[in-house]
Amino acid sequence: MLTLALRTARTRWVTFVGSFVALALGVGLLTTMGLGLAATLDAPRRLPERFAQAPVVVKGDDVLRVPVAGGERTARLAHPGPVTPELARLLAALGPTTEDRSFPVRAEGGPKHLVGHPWSVAAFAPYTLDAGRAPHADDEVVTTGWARPGARIDTDHGPLTVVGTVTDRGFEHAVFWTDARAARLSPAIDQLVVAADPTAVEVAVQNAVRALPGRDAEVRVLTGRDRRYADPDPERDSEALLAVNAALGTAGGVTGFVSVFVVASTFAFAVARRREEFALLRTVGATPGQIRRTVIAEALLLGVAASAAGCLLGAYGAPVFVSYLVDAGLAPRWFTLGDATWPFHAAFWAGLLVALAGAVAASWRAGRVAPAEALREAAFETRTMTPGRWIVGAGLLAAGLGTLAHALLTDPSDLLHRKTYISRPMLLIVAFALLSPVLVRPLVRSIAWLPARLPGAGGMLIRENASAGTRRTAAVAAPVLVTVALAGSLLGTTATLNEAKAAEIRWRTTADHVITAGAGGFDPATIERIRAVPGTEISATAATAVHVREEGTALIRSDARAVDPAALARTARLPLTAGTITDLDDDSVIVTEEWERHTVGSTVEVWLGDGTRKALRIAAVMSIGTGGNGAYVTPANAPGATVDRIDVRLATGADPRTVGAALAEAARPAGGRVLTADRWMSENRPGTGRTTRAGLLLVLGIALLYTGIGLANTLVMATSDRARDLTVLRLAGAGRGQVLRMVAGESLLVVLVGAIAGTLVAALNLAGIRAALGVLHARGVLVIPWDALAATYGACAAVAVAAAVVPAALCLRRGAAERAGKRG
Repeated sequence: MLTLALRTARTRWVTFVGSFVALALGVGLLTTMGLGLAATLDAPRRLPERFAQAPVVVKGDDVLRVPVAGGERTARLAHPGPVTPELARLLAALGPTTEDRSFPVRAEGGPKHLVGHPWSVAAFAPYTLDAGRAPHADDEVVTTGWARPGARIDTDHGPLTVVGTVTDRGFEHAVFWTDARAARLSPAIDQLVVAADPTAVEVAVQNAVRALPGRDAEVRVLTGRDRRYADPDPERDSEALLAVNAALGTAGGVTGFVSVFVVASTFAFAVARRREEFALLRTVGATPGQIRRTVIAEALLLGVAASAAGCLLGAYGAPVFVSYLVDAGLAPRWFTLGDATWPFHAAFWAGLLVALAGAVAASWRAGRVAPAEALREAAFETRTMTPGRWIVGAGLLAAGLGTLAHALLTDPSDLLHRKTYISRPMLLIVAFALLSPVLVRPLVRSIAWLPARLPGAGGMLIRENASAGTRRTAAVAAPVLVTVALAGSLLGTTATLNEAKAAEIRWRTTADHVITAGAGGFDPATIERIRAVPGTEISATAATAVHVREEGTALIRSDARAVDPAALARTARLPLTAGTITDLDDDSVIVTEEWERHTVGSTVEVWLGDGTRKALRIAAVMSIGTGGNGAYVTPANAPGATVDRIDVRLATGADPRTVGAALAEAARPAGGRVLTADRWMSENRPGTGRTTRAGLLLVLGIALLYTGIGLANTLVMATSDRARDLTVLRLAGAGRGQVLRMVAGESLLVVLVGAIAGTLVAALNLAGIRAALGVLHARGVLVIPWDALAATYGACAAVAVAAAVVPAALCLRRGAAERAGKRG
């Protein structure tokens, strides 16, 4: 049987090539994603940078350690504690010390992320002068090359003269002042370099820490490789890899889903198109088992060859893909492929398994056809929905809708998480794809109702061909369904969530002006100048954070704002479900319903932004909303937090322009910007982050590319198998152009069927998101990305028409038409 099948394979070369290409590309994509994902699993061990030449570095509190069941949890503090003057004096007795200070700087025309330091710490990097000299006066600075000696620069700390430059070492853009000037600009000691025995330093620090009751963070003594924790953003390597890992994990998951779906569909369709061959074999005495074994053996041979080719393709494609990630800013500059081999094994065996599964599922039905029914089954599709397909499709549909309903009833906020709204549509997509033969006939009849009634037979033939070939129509529509559903669900969800967040901001903002701070925040003198502007009422707030231990094992961080309750009540509106803003005091906190404990009057143990443990009473509770409501505390519970925003409410009769000018004058020394509420909301309108947006476009781009290839493969196979039908039309008097227009119209009709089904899946997912927002009391409207959907429709239509018309034109050549007529 296998020998006979292989000898006749030359008559089915288009089907074999189509299946081979689909599987090889699918395995290639899986290999590429797997290799990229494997490279993110281990961050490189970076050497110290700012303090590479420092003997010992003593760093203030920056790590919170909280005991939980079975161990401890750690988190980064919002306000790391400085090295206290007492500790600095104690350590100075052990050996020479150098005080380090780091503070943000905003310079006109300078780099975006600019930081200031005292000149004495530059030697520990080591930074060396490559031009000019060291600073001697308060208005003299040295830069890391972004401004040359002699340049005058305007900063939020006054006008400065650049007197020297040092070689940029690549990890920061810096400005170096004299030590005295840096100490006045930032009095707190962030880190202390000690030239002494590390053991003696450790003992001295431990003795000093014992005098700090109620603190769960500790002063750290850094030596050797650990000195890198004194560098700016020491976890940036791990965090960067985590972001790449999340993006590639999402892209890999979607890629795996799409490729498995398309490959299985392609193999199943390829086997289904051979029903005529199976019918003849059954008539001459082949048993169902022989047919099944033949198909499985063919799939095994094809699967091995295609999977091996896909692994080779992935090996060449992965470096190109990684280069794209680096060039697009999705991965850090140092990101490279590793030497992992497991992605090749995983992709190869996954491809082979999918090929076998797709072939087995389709061949099982062909093998069950009785000999007397074989030719009739081959000639006409009497039943396209098997009991197994009904059960699986209906089960997945029920599971998709059921999990959606369960989430709405139990935890609607879970639907708003990125991992959830990316993975949840998959159940509905597979369900609709399995049930698509049920939808094909009514959709085709409805769409083609008007064209079928126009003069001429073209519209009627398009409708009848699409209706009669239900399996072919469903197989071609499936890739379109996947792409449209993913585009509508992912882009629509992010747009809907952004609109809901923007609506929340509009509703909560009742101020007339918002003043945003410069790099260093607002000092008390500036706040008093702003407060003194006539006709205003202000609320000065600072960013902070609190941590809470939940369920005995989790340490949850909540972004918070330190506020004056009475002032906040006059300039903002909070989505409270219980309590009032004015109930907030130094012994309480305002939380959201998302907290494990959120009953007004109950007490919750929290860790403040500087690591201090404190029990606070819950004064009020806010709704969850879109998840960004955070928490509120008073300034007494936000030590180290600096005011970075001032909301201004105008008194009745106050002139907005006059008041705005006075506010701008008062805020100018601190680098503050005065914006109207509308302008501030416009500039701070929530949007999809660059990394997230690029990740979504990567996912959708891969899905669109691969489903486009799958669509083209399926159409080429389907059109090539219709050579006899097209020849009959020519013999019946249809012109070549008429036949090609009919083929093009039929392919467009099938794409439209898939687009409608995919849009329906996207609509169901978006309806679930909007329902979740309603349950969470979030505002906003449902946003459907019609522009993206239209682009997806157009791309699928263009691919479908080209993939159908070109093979049809080749079939209609004189030689091909004659051969088709002879076979008939």
